[in-house]
Amino acid sequence: MNKPTTFTIKDIARNLGVSISTVSRALKDHPDISSETKLLIKAYAEQVNYRPNVLALSLRRQKSNTIGLIIPAIVHHFFSSVISGIEDLAYKEGYNLIICQSNENQHREAINLQTLIDHRVDGILVSLSKTTQGFDHFREAIDNGIPLVFFDRVCEELESDKVITDDFEGGRIATNHLISRGCKNIIHLAAPQHLMIGKKRRDGYCEALKSHNLEVREDRILKCDTPEEVQTLRNHILNLAPDIDGIFAVNDSTAIAAIQILQKNDYKIPEDIAVMGYGDGPNATIIYPELTTVIQKGYEMGRESVKLLLQRLNNPAADIHYQTKSFKPALKIRQSA
Repeated sequence: MNKPTTFTIKDIARNLGVSISTVSRALKDHPDISSETKLLIKAYAEQVNYRPNVLALSLRRQKSNTIGLIIPAIVHHFFSSVISGIEDLAYKEGYNLIICQSNENQHREAINLQTLIDHRVDGILVSLSKTTQGFDHFREAIDNGIPLVFFDRVCEELESDKVITDDFEGGRIATNHLISRGCKNIIHLAAPQHLMIGKKRRDGYCEALKSHNLEVREDRILKCDTPEEVQTLRNHILNLAPDIDGIFAVNDSTAIAAIQILQKNDYKIPEDIAVMGYGDGPNATIIYPELTTVIQKGYEMGRESVKLLLQRLNNPAADIHYQTKSFKPALKIRQSA
């Protein structure tokens, strides 16, 4: 007999000459079914590699045991660390994970969100795309009862659970470290200011300068948060280079690109210009000199995001106040600053 690609309860019942309800009850260890019948049905189900119809089960239970995740890009070390933390705890708690990436595009982010809702996920974890400046798609999901937890790049306009790093403090301690090395003319390679991480890291940079009576100059805050943008601003950065002694970049990849441009133009790091990154990814130790940076706890943030989501999923009727969990940043001092 040729076995169908996917066996159903109906197939098992027909082939064993029993009712569909008998098969269903046997697979659930129902006490009304004899031990012999249970053994027969379970052995046959294993032989034909029977798997329950997860979608059908979720429709009956109104629960899919699946969590959705929307991130800007999987390739970034920080987000891959977050995924590891999410997966470890989610699977331990019996949940599967569907991962979508927005590729830093709000339209694609909205499509991802609807796709996850259409797949009946129980809740969704989100880190905003760089281009997201409208939040109606998330507001509609929340209004329709979909639990959302934002992490890292969060939405301040919506009431929701959030998991963040204290980016203001991260920017402050990074800049303070450069100042402690004797830097007085520090430029900041900044993220878009509509992103809270970009605004907070910039604010921390400004606060550190002010606290040491150093001037905050807008012409030394450059919108530049990718290696590609560093290349675009290459000549501008090199024009500034003779008058600066420090760079605080909003992320490691931007810091590394800046180091490479400066080194190709005979600047010594950190003797001529000290450079700080943010994130502490693997590339921080590949570059020479190794990058001084701010540690982000991606794995721990991923786990905490799942914990907050599970609180809502496990207590759907409870009046749980929205929470913001904040991780304290720390310096990782190496040779570049």
